[in-house]
Formats: sequence, structure tokens, C-alpha cells
Amino acid sequence: MAAAPLYCVCRQPYDVSRFMIECDICKDWFHGSCVQVEEHHAVDIDVYHCPNCDVKHGPSLMKKRNNWHRHDYTEPDDGSQPVQAGTSVFIKKLQNRTFPSADELLIRMRGEQVTPRYLERHGFNYPLVITEMEGLGLKLPPPTFSVKDVEQYVGGDKVIDVIDVARQADSKMKLSEFIKYFTKPHRPKVLNLISLEFSDTKMSELVEVPDVAKKMSWVENYWPDESFFPKPFVQKYCLMGVKDSYTDFHIDFGGTSVWYHVLWGEKIFYLIKPSPTNLALYEAWSSSPNQSEVFFGDKVEKCYKCVVPQGTTLLIPTGWIHAVLTSQDCMAFGGNFLHNLNIGMQLRCYEMERRLKTPDLFKFPYFEAICWYVAKNLLEMLKELREDNCPPSTYIVDGVKALIGALRTWLKREVTEPTSEVPDNIRPNHLIKELTKEIRYLEDESVSGSKPVKSQGYGLSSGMNGCLTTRSLERLCQARRARRAARRLREQQGQAPKLPSNLDILERHTRDVLKRLEVGPLEEDPTFCAKVHGKFNKVSTASAAAASAPEMMEDNHLRLMMVNGRIISKAGALAWFVHYRLRVDDLLMCITGGLERVKTELREDVSGHSSVSDEESDSDSPTEVNDLSDLILERPTSPSTEEAIQGMLSMAGLLCSSKAEEERSQGNSSSEAWDNQGLPSPETDYQYCDPSMSPPLHPSKRHAPNPPPISNQATKGKRPKKGMATAKQRLGKILKLNRHSRVFV
Repeated sequence: MAAAPLYCVCRQPYDVSRFMIECDICKDWFHGSCVQVEEHHAVDIDVYHCPNCDVKHGPSLMKKRNNWHRHDYTEPDDGSQPVQAGTSVFIKKLQNRTFPSADELLIRMRGEQVTPRYLERHGFNYPLVITEMEGLGLKLPPPTFSVKDVEQYVGGDKVIDVIDVARQADSKMKLSEFIKYFTKPHRPKVLNLISLEFSDTKMSELVEVPDVAKKMSWVENYWPDESFFPKPFVQKYCLMGVKDSYTDFHIDFGGTSVWYHVLWGEKIFYLIKPSPTNLALYEAWSSSPNQSEVFFGDKVEKCYKCVVPQGTTLLIPTGWIHAVLTSQDCMAFGGNFLHNLNIGMQLRCYEMERRLKTPDLFKFPYFEAICWYVAKNLLEMLKELREDNCPPSTYIVDGVKALIGALRTWLKREVTEPTSEVPDNIRPNHLIKELTKEIRYLEDESVSGSKPVKSQGYGLSSGMNGCLTTRSLERLCQARRARRAARRLREQQGQAPKLPSNLDILERHTRDVLKRLEVGPLEEDPTFCAKVHGKFNKVSTASAAAASAPEMMEDNHLRLMMVNGRIISKAGALAWFVHYRLRVDDLLMCITGGLERVKTELREDVSGHSSVSDEESDSDSPTEVNDLSDLILERPTSPSTEEAIQGMLSMAGLLCSSKAEEERSQGNSSSEAWDNQGLPSPETDYQYCDPSMSPPLHPSKRHAPNPPPISNQATKGKRPKKGMATAKQRLGKILKLNRHSRVFV
């Protein structure tokens, strides 16, 4: 493989990021920084001689100036060529012209009055001028802050883009070189710096953007920290221009709104409304070959002149067409931001940039990506407002409609132009579908005969509803921060060892209870009773403090319970035990007082129902159940821990009815004591669960009066042979025979 060719006096390979110039004698290429030639100076050189050729052939030859009104000043001045924008002749003519004063459209306000609530209520359609900064939230260096201070905070080696005003062309140079040029008393050229974004420098600590721009900004509110795309930095710019600097008519990238503050000096803005007619004229003017020869202010009905002196802040809304003249040396700070108030206009400006084939350098970074993020958040906002029965603002509805159309267009464009900016965590088609549903819901509500919402100001339903969008945005931001914190917490917990399961504790507890049921009359064991009392007292204490300290319920060891034949989750079990506060003394009384009576009744029922059919008994040998203790001690055949736990919970679930319920049950059938969900009547003293905790069962899944035989792993769904009834089947037999008893096993 051949080695890369070397150039310049430094003998380094070609670097696309560095400016180079060719020697017209030896035809070698040299880095401008190595031969002390700036890029903006190179255009003035007619014949360049490198340092080696300079010795033999003399210094480089410079171009001869033939005119002062054309970008190419070497053209002969025959008086037939029109004046081009930015030239010295153009600047003089512009300063001598008269324009309508912008006072007839500017809104002058104090800083404390400029809030998102005000703009949502009255709209952000005209420029705002703020002379009293208090309450605006804008933080800036003192007026004594100089261009040398900028170099100190930003760094002199930072490469910047500067504009050669006379040619209206960009060139690159180091910040230190521009500071040297700025501080010279004699300037051969007019250079303007308007693209120094300093969010990633030390100077960022000296500047805080206005609160209204920060609170409304899409990037600040909607751009996620985990985004694959780099976050756009367009919030903090430092603009340094010498006298007679001029920027021709333009719309800020992506239709962004912009704030300017003149720290010292003065700027003059020429403002044009973004009406449909003016926007169409602007697009035609921008794409014309003689754009620089036509002053766009002459093509529209009105072009307003707005002078911004030192210490004044100007806020320009979305889509406003404007040009800027620096009437004296000036330093200003500014920033751009997208927002919800003019979504349709922002999208229109972006599509115009695409049609004009604007270079990516002069476009809003990842504009389509931020729109997808905004669409996702606006969907959440619309759902939240619908749940709160609050109508969204008109500008939100109109903005979402425009956004849906743009998102669909971008998806179709992906077929031919696969430059997707769709974030990975967003399903584009699903998102568009959900947004469309919300808009249709709003339209159906307005057509269905409901009273139209009384609009006020900028399309808001009322003065109170004027703050709905702001509050919804704040709630969404808070919810987003909470989700991020929860995700970080889960990640931290995932790194820590998991806590052991409490199923073993529950199983040990159940075995102790069953052991005492086996011995007949209950003999209280002080140690065991102390443990059980401690368990249930903890439940009672947790139920009393549940409202103020729900985290205390995590200490409860009873994690599972039976509801409709299922084991519900830990949270459901805790809620059940906390709500009903079972007391161990009542449980022990039920066991002691009813055990002997249950045994007697069971034996009588077994002897009286010896001819029960197979479908009703689930076993061909009901006489095998000789005693309640035999039933309880024989555990179901189960290959899994879950079924074993289910069996133990079923055997440990005892219920004692009150006397009132006993009297009512004498006149009613036992099936009426249970509701259609298989739960005890809410009138009983103690219940296992709140009926609201379990949803109603489908009629096809409710318990039938005569359920079919219960199958398990041992029988594999087949009827067991005579004498081989499983424990579950014998338990089902006892449940049916004991419907009228006072103890439910």
C-alpha cells in the first residue's frame, strides 16, 4: 500500500478540516496556518507564492479592486450591474432609507410579565421588547465584558465560522485571530461572527437564558437523556459584529423563535410578518439566482425597522423574516428554541428549508427526531387532559394535526430517502395512530352536541384553562423524572443480591398450624402463640399506619392468599391482611370451639350420604375419609411448590360466622351465603378478601353447583380407580358435605 502524499512545509498528509492554498509556481499545497494566510484573505490573492517561491519570484500578487457594490470586486464597473447585499454601497443606501416604525407592532413588556402563561393566553405572534430585565430570568455578564474576555472563557484555539459581509460568504478562522481583527483600529474587511454557540464552554456559566424560553423549549422539556442522537445545542450564542455588519433576510432554522439581548452596542432589525403571501414570496426570492441583487423588503407590503439599543431584549416569534444591521460595534447574546405555540409554522419553515436545499450546517440539528419526541409527549398530554375532562387548547389541537401530517410525510419519504431520525424507542406507526385517535375523539365530542368551549385570547377555553397546558407540561416533566429515578433505582437493585423468597416461612407456619389441628383439642404453646400473636399484631399495626407509612407493609411476612382459587400477589395479600386485621385469638377460638362439632357433623354427613353418585362425590369410596385429621394431614400430590402452597393455604383457611349470620343461614340455602364471585358475604364478621380486589369471573368460569372431578398430576385428568381417590378429591368431598357447617376448611 502506497504511503499518503505529504504537503506543506510541515510535511503532513492532507487534512480536510484545515484550510490549504496552492502555490501557483511550484503547485504544492500549504496549510494556511503554516504560511500565515487566513482563509478570508486567500480570496484577495490573485497569484500566490509559497515561502520557497517567494524568494525567487517575489511576493504574492493581490487582486485589483474595480468596484464597491459587487461581491466580486474585480468586475469592471460599467454602471450596469445592480448593487449586491452586504457591500459598502448597499450599507450606505440602507442606512439612508426610511421604513415604517416597528412600534406599531412591537409589544413592550416588563420582564416579570413575559411568562409561558401569558404567551399561551395571548399568543406569541408579534415581537416582544423588554427593557426592564427584572423577573425575566435572564442572566448575563456585566456590560464591561469584552471580546478578550470571550477569548479567555471560550479558548482562542476554537475554530469558528465568520461571515465576510462584503461577499456574504462564510470562512473559518480561529477565535484568537478574530479577536485580533476585532481589536484593531483599522479593519480592511467587515467580518461578522453570529454562530458562536458556547454551551460547552466555561462561558456558559455566565449566561442563563430567559425563563420563558427555558420553560417552553422542546429541547429542554422533551429531549431524553438516553437519546441515541446528540442533544442539540442552540440555546446560547454570542454574537460579535463590527460596525456595518449585515445579515440578509432569513428565517431562523427550523422556524425557531429567538431571543436577543444587546450587551453593548446597537443592532437594527428589519422585520416582516410571516403571512402566507410573504412566506411564498420569501421562498421564491431565496431560490432566485439574483437573490443578492434584490432587497426583499421591497417585495412585501411592509418591512418594519426596529432599533435595539444596549440593555434591551428582543423576542422574535416563529417564522418572522428579518435582516440585521449592526450600526456600531456590538456584542449580543441570543438563543433559539422550538415550542408548542406555533407547531404548524415551525413545520412549514422546516419543509421550506428542505425545498431550498439548505445545508445541514444551517438547519436545526435533528429536527425530525425532536418532533417524534414531542409527538410522544403530546400524546400523553392529550390522554391526561381527556382523563381530567379538560379540553386542550386550540393551538395544541392544531399543532398535533400539523404534526401528524408531517410525521406521515417523513415515514413515506423513508422509502426513497433512508435518512431516518426516528428514535429507537418509538413505534412511529403506532404513535401516529394513537394521536389520530385522540384528535378524532376531540372532534366527535364537538360534533356530538356538547356545548362548544368558550375560547378566549389565543384559543384557550377560559382563564383557568389557560394554564392547563403549562401544568400538564410540568406534570409530564415530573413524571418523566420520576420514571428515570425509578429506572436508576431498579438498575441499582438489579446489581444487589435479591432477597430470598418467603415461601419457606409460610410453609413452616402452615405445618405448625396443621400439627395442632391433628392432636385434637388445642393445647396452647406459649412459644408458638407468642410467634403468631407477633405476626398478626404486626399486621394490625401496619393497617393503622398504612395511610401515613405504606412502606411499613413491606415488613409483613404473609405474602400470598387464595382468591377465586388463585394465589394473588404479595401486594394483594398485604392489602387483604391489613384491611381485615385477623386476630389470632378469634382464630384459636374458632378452631377450639368448632373442631369437635365439625368432626361429629362430618361423620354424620358421611354416613347419611354413602350413596352419593360419582359426579357429586368425586370419589367412589367416601368412607375412606374417617377423620378430619386424616383429611388435613394427607397433602395433595403435587410436583410443584406452587400447588403445595395452595394446598396448605386451603387447609389453613378457617372462617367463623357470627350469630346473626347463623340465624340467617337457617332460612336460606348455603349457596346464598356466597356471591357470584365465589366470595363470602360482606356481612360476615371475617372475610378473606375485599370483593373489589378480584374482578368478577366470566359466567363460563364461575363455580358450578356440581363441579367436575378435580384432576392433578397423579390422575392426569382421568377418573381414578376405586380406592385411589386423591387428597384433593377427598377435600372436595368434605367441602360439599360441610356447606352448612360453621367452619370452612
